[in-house]
Amino acid sequence: MNLPNALTLLRIFFVPLLVAVLVQEKSAIEIAGLKLSNQMAALAIFLAAAGTDLLDGYLARRWNQITTVGMLLDPVADKLLVSAALISLVQIHLVPSWMAVLIIGREFAVSGLRSIAAAEGFTIQASELGKSKMVMQVAAIALTLVAADWPAVHPAATAALWAAMVFGLVSAAEYARHFWRKIDASVKERRRIELLRLERERRRELRRQRRLARRALLDGAATRAPQTPEQL
Repeated sequence: MNLPNALTLLRIFFVPLLVAVLVQEKSAIEIAGLKLSNQMAALAIFLAAAGTDLLDGYLARRWNQITTVGMLLDPVADKLLVSAALISLVQIHLVPSWMAVLIIGREFAVSGLRSIAAAEGFTIQASELGKSKMVMQVAAIALTLVAADWPAVHPAATAALWAAMVFGLVSAAEYARHFWRKIDASVKERRRIELLRLERERRRELRRQRRLARRALLDGAATRAPQTPEQL
């Protein structure tokens, strides 16, 4: 296993730790003599996990270590991290449940579209809106965790959550548009190939029938031909 894939797996392993820190009862966590609230400790874990997302992609491209496993695991790790963080924030009443449902639902909807697209033999590349959406989600979750200890940050956290939701829904609409366009093109291409195959079969059958008809005519002509004296 190469380092980029190891970083992706590390991001997945951060998920249960993040949830455990966020949902436990209010308490201070002491690390190296420094007391941190649940939210600040969760913020450190979340930012470390989000940092691996940037690092694994950079290293994979820099070292030419892009693998199929990495391409499959990376979006799964991102969705697990964001979904776990949002669900935990809903549990401790820092994020409205309906907003978390929309953001998480968008992730699963896009994953479904990509799976169908892959089964059809084509891929839907991540758009700039999709990449911006991930940045907004990380910023929104981080600001929400900060706002738990510093209420003055709450307006910025709320604005970031709205921005993340809007970016997510708009990018999902863009994915859906690309998906239907490619699906439509794929269906039309399959239909064209099927019609060509049927036309070839029809022409082949027509040629076969013509050959049979000519043979029948020749056989009939030979039967009706006058007999020679020797035949009599």
